[in-house]
Amino acid sequence: MAATEKPVMVIGIDDSEYAIAALEWTLDHFSSAIYPPPFKIIVVHAKPIPETFVGVAGPGMVFGSDPGLYQVLDQNLKRKAARIIEKAREICAAKSVSEVKFEVEEGDARYVLCKAVSEHNASMLVVGSHGYGAIKRYLLY
Repeated sequence: MAATEKPVMVIGIDDSEYAIAALEWTLDHFSSAIYPPPFKIIVVHAKPIPETFVGVAGPGMVFGSDPGLYQVLDQNLKRKAARIIEKAREICAAKSVSEVKFEVEEGDARYVLCKAVSEHNASMLVVGSHGYGAIKRYLLY
C-alpha cells in the first residue's frame, strides 16, 4: 500500500438483518461522520454455488440428471446476489457514501471474505452476527 492510499475495509454482506445492520453501523461510524472517509470501502457478497443446495433437490437427484435444475438454481442465486448488492448500494446512497466498490464472488462466505481481505490487503473486515443465541449455538456445535 502506497503512503497516499487509504486503508481498505471489506464489508461482508448477505440478506440477513445482521449484515444490513453491520453495513449501516459501519457507514454511520466510519464514513458519514468523518470527511474524508478514513477507509476505502469494499462491499463483498459471497454467492453460494448451486452445488451447495444439492440436498434440496431430494435423494438421488443430482444436477447431472437434470441440467435444467442447475441453471434455474444458478439464475436464482445470481438474482438474489444482485438484489443484495442493490440493497447495499441503496444504503450507501442514503448515507451519502459514494466511494464504495461492490463485488460478488462465488463460493463459501468464509473463503470469499478471507480472499477479499487478502487480495485488497484490507486492514479491517466487517461482518454481521450470525444471529445465533447461546442455546442455538450450543445445539448447532
